[in-house]
Amino acid sequence: MKNILILCIILFSILEVNAQKTAQKEGYEYFLDFFTSSDLNTHNTAYTYIDYNWKESFEILAIETLYFLKNTKTSTKILSLLEKETKKNYGYDFNAWYEYIWNKTAAYNSNYYKFKATLHHYIDYKFSRYFLNREQQSTIRLDEVRWGGVVQDGIPPLRNPLMINAKQATYLKDDHIVFGIAVNGDVRAYPKRILAWHEMFTDTVGGIPLAGVYCTLCGTVIVYKTNKYGVQYDLGTSGFLYRSNKLMYDKETQSLWNTLWGKPVIGPLVGKNIELEYLSVVTTTWGEWKKRHPETSVLSLRTGHQRDYNEGVAYKDYFATDNLMFNIHKKDKRLKNKQQILAIRIPDQTEENFAISSKFLKRKRIFKHTIGNNNFTVFTDKSGAHRVYFTEDVEFTDYDKGIEATDNNGNTWQLTEDALIHTTTKQKLARFPAYNAFWFGYQAAFPNVTLIK
Repeated sequence: MKNILILCIILFSILEVNAQKTAQKEGYEYFLDFFTSSDLNTHNTAYTYIDYNWKESFEILAIETLYFLKNTKTSTKILSLLEKETKKNYGYDFNAWYEYIWNKTAAYNSNYYKFKATLHHYIDYKFSRYFLNREQQSTIRLDEVRWGGVVQDGIPPLRNPLMINAKQATYLKDDHIVFGIAVNGDVRAYPKRILAWHEMFTDTVGGIPLAGVYCTLCGTVIVYKTNKYGVQYDLGTSGFLYRSNKLMYDKETQSLWNTLWGKPVIGPLVGKNIELEYLSVVTTTWGEWKKRHPETSVLSLRTGHQRDYNEGVAYKDYFATDNLMFNIHKKDKRLKNKQQILAIRIPDQTEENFAISSKFLKRKRIFKHTIGNNNFTVFTDKSGAHRVYFTEDVEFTDYDKGIEATDNNGNTWQLTEDALIHTTTKQKLARFPAYNAFWFGYQAAFPNVTLIK
């Protein structure tokens, strides 16, 4: 009898300790049990807890668990529970689940940061740093941050890439697309066929440290000055997306940066008033760029990586349709998803923001408008490339779709990459920094943008 009593006391103590452990365990940890253990009893215990303690904040945990979980039996149970609690029957249509989540008030709590950090740690240990203990250092919804399918710098940026002169670039044909920049007389072309495989380059151009970021999904190439307030930021590809737009990271703090905003959005750099300055990028043909700039340098095929750099190969299927690879919370159907727009904004002066349809600009080779009390004029050449200038009170009446424009007094002006220059007086009208983008991606980043079409 005495032995039975002792055994009961021991069993009771064990149960009490286990109960205390369970009580100390957070809800998100039960979702992680599906990944940290292959034991079905552990899975059943986790499922029972989640079912009994279901709350709205579990929705995003369940969706992301389903997205990564490979255990069919457990996935089926979680999906059934999710559908029962949400009264939605989306099955394994993750785009539908994400749109459901994104189009209502965010319901996740601070533990979601721990869940996201731990879950993605199994993909790349560097990922955990993006999210862990950063719930007070975020300006965007965390449930809109999605893994893009690669590890950190899994799409390798070109660091100080080899450049060659135009005559050496025999691999390029005149109709191939290039992204052209000119900084302090240093003129360069970055062919789309190469940059699409790397999505970023970092270099010093014209004596200025730069990062050129190509978000292939949202059709945007933006060139940023990477020194701000005397601090040099070493940027890379995070592996994550926000509204189908790639997020960058900086190596020192592992903060995540929004590519279209040029700002840190998660991490210790948030709230430091950091916004990188961007420069103009011209999307044009190699033949047109080379004709304007015979002195240009251009990316060499010798990148240090083995890729099929032929024209049109990278993202061929994605560019061939209007479908998205990663969805956004809401589509604006005033233009097709991937219809190109020209982005017009001066973030340090005004909150005004314009997206001008490239089709519209091709019909109007000269287009004048105002932003933040600044008059600007867009000139669209025969290749469809746009150049924008602060034109003050000068009115232009003619443009040869090349390098020469005429004002309403009959004066001629030359279009350069730095300025619009009066051919007689040498008066200069400064370049307006602008770049192209796909409509869906730009509108998702700037929902209040004014569309001109």
